[in-house]
Amino acid sequence: MTRSVPRTRRIRRSLRVSGGIRRSLRVSGAGAAVLLTLSACSSSSGGDEDAGSAGSSAKVSGQVTVFAAASLKESFTKLGETFEQRHPGTEVSFNFGGSDSLAAGITSGAPADVFASASPKTMATVTDAGAAAGEPSTFVRNRLEIATLPGNPERISSLQDLTASGLKVVLCDQSVPCGAAAQKALAAGGLDLTPVSYEQDVKAALTKVELKEADAALVYRTDVRAAGGKVAGVDFPEAAEAVNDYPITVLEDAPNPGAAKAFVALVKSAEGQRVLTDAGFGTP
Repeated sequence: MTRSVPRTRRIRRSLRVSGGIRRSLRVSGAGAAVLLTLSACSSSSGGDEDAGSAGSSAKVSGQVTVFAAASLKESFTKLGETFEQRHPGTEVSFNFGGSDSLAAGITSGAPADVFASASPKTMATVTDAGAAAGEPSTFVRNRLEIATLPGNPERISSLQDLTASGLKVVLCDQSVPCGAAAQKALAAGGLDLTPVSYEQDVKAALTKVELKEADAALVYRTDVRAAGGKVAGVDFPEAAEAVNDYPITVLEDAPNPGAAKAFVALVKSAEGQRVLTDAGFGTP
């Protein structure tokens, strides 16, 4: 059964093609031959890896807007700097936050080129709305860790210790991936935990510990590593039951699709994977 394309989307696509025709008419002579050659090469490539392998040599420019899960802040910021150095004339603009709120923004029409989510469930919000260009792919995995005050003064050594009376524990809200993962881990341990607060993203939960407003928080191990000496990390076996896959995609209405593909290719490249694994992420 063929799914009909909404009228508004058909109009946007036809306008985009029309704009491309107008730009090509301003190229003449040898420039037109080059344009035709590049067009032929582009049409023969088929996916983010293909576009990205060409991305190291193909000319991209302009701003690339990336919506990414808060836990990707440090590693994506570093990759953004690499991208700008490799492609002079580009600027990578990031919007980091809870994956659910980012997905809601995208489906509501917020202009963005790339979406990197902390879970397949929040990515599905975007794909189900027809806002993704192609099939998203998993590029890293992440797991939880207990973040405590430096030196672990409460001597927390297990997930069960978080249920101790008087201990101030912070969780991510259940609507965001780190909160959903925390609930899975608690369920795996058969534990019931009432936190002092639910936070809208993992960075906000970690900040509560850094500011000594909480004794502990369930966050990603990458965030514990990024915090350095501001917190201590405690691993726990139940975390293996709540590992999050992180998918990434170029968006259907990306204002700069060529540069978006090149950025996704960098993230998935060997160089990008080194940056991410150095930050504590696991490979898919």
